[in-house]
Amino acid sequence: MVVPYKHEPFTDFTVQKNADAFNEGLKLVQAYLGKDYDLLIGGERISTDDKIVSTNPANKEEVIGRVSKANQELAEKAMQAADKAFESWRKVKPEVRADVLFRAAAIVRRRKHEFSALLVKEAGKPWNEADADTAEAIDFMEYYARQMLKLKDGAPVESRPGEYNRYSYIPLGVGVIISPWNFPFAIMAGTTVAAIVTGNTVLLKPASTTPIVAAKFVEVMEEAGLPAGVLNFVPGSGAEVGDYLVDHPRTRFISFTGSRDVGLRINERASKLNDGQIWLKRVIAEMGGKDTIVVDKEGDVELAAKSIVSSAFGFSGQKCSACSRAVIVKDVYDQVVDRVIELTNKLTLGETTTQETFMGPVIDQSAFNKIMEYIEIGKNEGKLVAGGEGDDSKGYFIKPTVFADVAADARIMKEEIFGPVVALSKAEDFDHALEIANNTEYGLTGAVITNNRAHIEQAREDFHVGNLYFNRGCTGAIVGYQPFGGFNMSGTDSKAGGPDYLVLHMQAKTTSETL
Repeated sequence: MVVPYKHEPFTDFTVQKNADAFNEGLKLVQAYLGKDYDLLIGGERISTDDKIVSTNPANKEEVIGRVSKANQELAEKAMQAADKAFESWRKVKPEVRADVLFRAAAIVRRRKHEFSALLVKEAGKPWNEADADTAEAIDFMEYYARQMLKLKDGAPVESRPGEYNRYSYIPLGVGVIISPWNFPFAIMAGTTVAAIVTGNTVLLKPASTTPIVAAKFVEVMEEAGLPAGVLNFVPGSGAEVGDYLVDHPRTRFISFTGSRDVGLRINERASKLNDGQIWLKRVIAEMGGKDTIVVDKEGDVELAAKSIVSSAFGFSGQKCSACSRAVIVKDVYDQVVDRVIELTNKLTLGETTTQETFMGPVIDQSAFNKIMEYIEIGKNEGKLVAGGEGDDSKGYFIKPTVFADVAADARIMKEEIFGPVVALSKAEDFDHALEIANNTEYGLTGAVITNNRAHIEQAREDFHVGNLYFNRGCTGAIVGYQPFGGFNMSGTDSKAGGPDYLVLHMQAKTTSETL
């Protein structure tokens, strides 16, 4: 009997033995920094002269590792390996496929602090954010394995006298997984295992800024008993390898997490029929957000300020769910703004190798430059009341930045910045606040701080986001508890970690037998 799903607990680092264990994880990771990692194609490890070099965003000089870089020729080899492996993997019993995920989850659980420490080094995550990322990766494996066991017998349909009908789910084929750098373990692992447990084979192209954690995950899947060719590891250039695989006639589906512009490009390319292609490619996309916390005049001011600050600056605002704007009803505007400034000025910024640091670096030079450009734009659109400074001499550090008195149609209120910048805007009343909250092309997450039950119900109906939270921040969805995905330009609302997600990786087949 399978134990019921319960999400992986977060580590309490105020307990000394937990802090000591995490420090041991950091020592372990430190010991293997700078190593080379191969491609994995059809079970064969392949080294190339061309490497992707992963560096620590908090210390540009520190090399985390070097990953062999695939080209189109190797991408084609990987496609053929995946295509061949699909013929046998699709017939493996769902229970066996689920068992691979259960074993992988157990392996990661034993190495939890090592993986989290690697996220500290490779992505610049603070301890608690890294721990949550690893816990979410475990959750995805556990949850999707259980979901597959629920779906393995299909869905009930009616049969008439003299006939027997079945409605079953079968896998799609070869999937291309293009994963992001901001949740380089959780989302990378979650999108990959969802495709695998449903009977598909995959080509994994991780983000070029965080490929080492992906290489370590691939090793875990091998150790868990995944057959050769089911998971092929092909890091490489988006323009060279990514486009080639998206366009490939044998690609059956693409699972993408990343920016709006890249997501739209993938969707457009996937819609075109290529020579030899006999299906419409399916696209599963999560593309970003411009997420709002609405503060009502009947909301708890302290809760509102804490929710804004934690949601805006957790992992340096580099989450598609981050609160990059808050709309505050005028009655409590000044109180909330003053408290947000106080809390922001208390935040610690620096390298995240110690648990006391709240906020680390942004991911790389291009992110640093983009965010600093938006800060300059913000200086002309609002009142800079906290932060506003950056330093990229050693790592890519930007102080948590708050702009107040920002107009609803300002660029920093409308465009995704993906950094530690939050814009605060004043609303006349709750209706006006919801109107501003909805004035974006995105629709991912949002939160409402209020004690007014009528306003909660109004927001539940009219606040157009895929994940809406009341009286808490707008980040931190948990697998199986708050299935995650958004509307409009936030993607296909595929609801990762939810009951419908695996079905997106399968197709339904009806068989009818006359008796």
